[in-house]
Amino acid sequence: QVRLVESGGGLVQAGGSLRLSCAASGRTFSEYAMGWFRQASGKEREFVAAVTGSGGITDYADSVKGRFTISRDNAKNTVYLEMNSLKPEDTAVYYCVLAYRVIPSRIASAYGYWGQGTQVTVSS
Repeated sequence: QVRLVESGGGLVQAGGSLRLSCAASGRTFSEYAMGWFRQASGKEREFVAAVTGSGGITDYADSVKGRFTISRDNAKNTVYLEMNSLKPEDTAVYYCVLAYRVIPSRIASAYGYWGQGTQVTVSS
């Protein structure tokens, strides 16, 4: 059974940084795309970033491009989201996702596995 566990969320001031981690267990993940989505209170879930199994190709939402960096360590079955220059509008629950596919997607339904989420709150 695949399990994704996020960590690293918290409260930070605008302009600050946080690093989210997602530890995957249950099988080898080096072939599969992983990513992050987020959902703010009262809003729909939205794509944030994704990475191919090898880590060679990444994709970002326009709203976070240049501020967030996704990476993965397949030896540790872990994917990271480095978030810099945080803004109050980045406040949301962040979810780690995994898809049994090579190419990452911006569509939530492409991902069959989701973590429980970690809260990120950015104060102004």
